[in-house]
Formats: sequence, C-alpha cells, structure tokens
Amino acid sequence: MTHDHDLELRPTPAQTEAALNPPPGRNGGDLVVETLAGLGATTVFGLPGQHALGMFDALRRSDLRYVGLRVENNAGFAADAYGRVTGEAAPLLLSTGPGALTSLAALQEAVSASAPVLAISSQIPTAGLGGGRHGYLHELPDQAASFRGIVKSVHTVRAQSQIPSAITAAWKSALTAPHGPVWVEIPQDVLLAETALPVVTAVDATPDELPPRPELTAVAADLLSRAARPAIIAGGGVVRADASGKLRQLAEKLNAPVVTTFGGKGAFPWTHPLSLQSWLEDRHTTDLLEDADVLLVVGSGLGELSSNYHTFKPRGRVIQIEADLGKLESNHSALGIHADARLALQALLETVQERADETARERVRTLLAKVAERIAAQELTLEQNVLASVRRALPADSPSFWDMTILAYWAWSAFDAKAPNAMHSAQGAGGLGYGFPAALGAAAADPTRPVLAVSGDGGALYSIAELATARQYDLNVTWLIVDDGGYGILREYMTDAFGQATATELSRPDYVALAESFGVPGVRTSPETLEADLAKALAAPGPAVVVLPAVLRMFAPTHLG
Repeated sequence: MTHDHDLELRPTPAQTEAALNPPPGRNGGDLVVETLAGLGATTVFGLPGQHALGMFDALRRSDLRYVGLRVENNAGFAADAYGRVTGEAAPLLLSTGPGALTSLAALQEAVSASAPVLAISSQIPTAGLGGGRHGYLHELPDQAASFRGIVKSVHTVRAQSQIPSAITAAWKSALTAPHGPVWVEIPQDVLLAETALPVVTAVDATPDELPPRPELTAVAADLLSRAARPAIIAGGGVVRADASGKLRQLAEKLNAPVVTTFGGKGAFPWTHPLSLQSWLEDRHTTDLLEDADVLLVVGSGLGELSSNYHTFKPRGRVIQIEADLGKLESNHSALGIHADARLALQALLETVQERADETARERVRTLLAKVAERIAAQELTLEQNVLASVRRALPADSPSFWDMTILAYWAWSAFDAKAPNAMHSAQGAGGLGYGFPAALGAAAADPTRPVLAVSGDGGALYSIAELATARQYDLNVTWLIVDDGGYGILREYMTDAFGQATATELSRPDYVALAESFGVPGVRTSPETLEADLAKALAAPGPAVVVLPAVLRMFAPTHLG
C-alpha cells in the first residue's frame, strides 16, 4: 500500500540525476545558497569577509540576487525592511568577529519589530571552536553568545551535512509568529571545503501556526459583546499578520474606537469615524483608553511608547492578544491570549455579538478635537506644515522609512500611513541610522514604487556610505535629510532637563554636494518648496537626496505633568 506522503518523499527523475551526478567545483557555500534558493529566497543582503568567501563565491554559481551594502549594520537594516515589506525571511550574509558584531544593533531592531531576518555568518575554522585561544583572525571565545540574547534562535554548524537542516530550521524559526531574526554560523573550513553532497533541491520549512485557545476567545467575545465602552489598541502584530481587514470588521461590529500604536501604523484607516489615529503620547487618548470598560489590545505588548511612558492605568477589563509569549501580560493584568493576531481576530469575529452604540463616534470626534486644540496652542505650525508637505508629496502606495529624528516622532502620532505595512521606523530598539538603508532594502523588494527615507543630519551620518549602494544598484529611494545642525531631539531633552545641551552640536558636510559626488542628484529645499522638490525627486527613477535645513520642535509631552 502506497501512502500520499510516500509519493511526496520519492525523488523525481531530475532530482535523482542531480543527486547522482552533482556538478563539479561546489563547496560548502554552495549548500548554503542552494538551501536558500530551495526555501524560496530570491535576494540576499550582506558584506563579504575573509572567513565568508566560500559563501560569496557560491553566489556566483546561483540565481540569487546579491545586494551588498557598505556597513554590516546597514545591511542588517536593509534585510529587516525587506522582511517587513515582503513577509519573507531576508537572508543576511556576514563574516566573522567584527563583521558579525557590527550587525548587532540592526538585529536588535529586527527582534524588537518582529522582522524576519535570516543572518548567516561565517566562523573561525572548526579546530578553533570551543573557547580555546588559538589566535585565529576575528576569533571570539563564543561568537554565538553575543547573539543569543537578541535573536530568536542560534544554529551552529560543524559539518557540511548539517548546513541544509540548520538553515531550514532557522528559516522556520524566523517565520513562526512572532517573526524575528535568527542566527546561523558556519566555520570557514566547512564553507571552503569541496563537497560531494548532492544539490539541495527540496526544502520544506512551513512555519507553525499559532491559533488561539477557543475557551479564551469565547470569554473575550462575551466580554466585548456586553461592554458599555469598548476600545481597541492595534499594534504591529496586526500589520505583520495581515489582519487589518479583520480588525476593521471587528471594530465596526463592536462600534469600538481604535488607536494604532507607532509600530501598528496603518492597521486601521486613519480617517475612519472610529479611528483615534495614533496620538498615544497624549493624555486625552490615555484618559479615553483608561475609561474603557473592556479594552482589546491586539499585537502590542503595551510597552513604553504605547502606554504613554507607562502612565496608562486601565480601570476596565483588558484582553491582550499577543504572539510573543514574553509580552503577554508583561505590563498589565489581562485575559491573555497567546495567538497570531489574524487567527484570534477571526475567532472573535465569528463569536462576538453586534453592538449598537450611538456615542462611540462622537467620543472619537471629541477626542481628536481635544488633541488638535492642545497641539494648536503650542505654535507648531512649521512642524505640522512640513509633515503635511511630506504626506502630500509621497504617493499613497509608497512605503516610508523613518530614522530616530524629530520629524519621525511627529510622524508616529500625526502621519497618515495610508495603508497597512507602509510606514516603518526604528522605534522598536530606537537606534540611529535605520531610515536610509532600510529604504534601500524595501526598494530592492519592490522596484516598481518609489520609497521615502527620512533622517536627521545626525542619523544620516550613520548611513552616508550607502549612497554608494543606492547608486550601484540604482535603487528607487528618495532620502529626505532634515538638517538642524546636530542631534535635535537630544538637544531638546537636555535643554529641558539641564537648561543647556552638551555634545549635541555637529559639524556636518554639504549633503547636496556629497550626494552629487556619489552620482546621486541632490537638492536643497525649504519648508515652502519641500512638497514640490520632494514630489519631483520621488517621481524621478533612481536615488535622490533632498536636504531641508530646519530646526523643528516636538510637541509638549503629557506624561510629565
């Protein structure tokens, strides 16, 4: 008797021929790239190094597209963005020691934002593994130890036969909810040695599903159906699970106002009559959420930013749906549902009762009017006009990537992303230098749409070398650099705290001339001409730089009062 799964395991004639007669000249690096291709990868990011040359030589014999950046951390940011916009695990090829360690900040951002990145690093030769001090170039006593506290999983290879299984396990880990970065390391000699192993042809790494427990969703549905003043906080987990449509259906069925976190921008339509938008750093929003008798939190851990710096103290019942087990009830007691947002929202949709509520939309209008009144009283017309100009210039279907800069902090609260998965920033880990290299990764994923990157002049200097990458691969990214002569937000923080700022002023280059020296068109703009200059740059193919000299201010915080 033959079972269906027996047929699936039986090799095809072509696979048998490839197995019996593998092409000559292959090494351990070929097993890496063959496994990646078998898993469905089409593009890899990275930077070559001496111990990793076996992998990079194998790229020459593969159909994988390689996008090489100039700094490993920037390559990690590019892979992060590729993973965010495609939902696929983005391969990141790195060398050993300094090359590997330089990617740590990018991997911290990836794990904070649940971006699927498959980092594959070389290692010193096998004989040096185990912590002895052999004096190999780039040697660390335990390289993997530097990554265990950051990535989802670590996989160390010691023989060529382990390569396909290790990479497959890592791929599955990266794409199992919650998504995140993973680490594979392979010794130099394993990568360089000739291999007689057959070509890797069939790889299955289907990620595990994370469905909710039905008894929990039954209780949640009952609470929401009987609520007098329900409200919803939608986080990045809604976007990553492609669940924005289900969220909208549930909100409308419950007549529940929805606020999106900064990582969940676009999860709910900005202009919907139930949309509280993203004004989480506002006491009026905090008050409304605290007043909810049942609060549904989907795909958010209610961390520092999402809780208005931990001033949020819910008085009603909280229901939290979260794929990351470590974030479940980590900040507030709740009915905790460990599940993928899409599957949990679907379960709720099937069981909640429709609620009539004549006051919900009026409460939303009142809240947004209070927020607008508070901002208007602070004389921040320049900042609002600049952000509005960026929104008008950027096509509705174009993604944007924001560095840690004052305009980005405004955008977290005040920018209409227009669509799910369209606005991304480094607010997960909060490191500088994310915007431009991340935008390059997104442009590599989809060359049909222009991509916007936004940085301050301080953050821009972290990734200025990637102008060479943008030009080399002709990536369709327009980079807006807001030049205020230093670390603007730190200047503001220090002045508020100490009366004056220290170490925040920067000598910087002429960004327009510097861009042009890379062969990238540059233009210096003003608040009045920003919309036109930015729209023109976005409409032209290839990379461009737009520099806006301006000192922007943040709106006053509400968590300190």
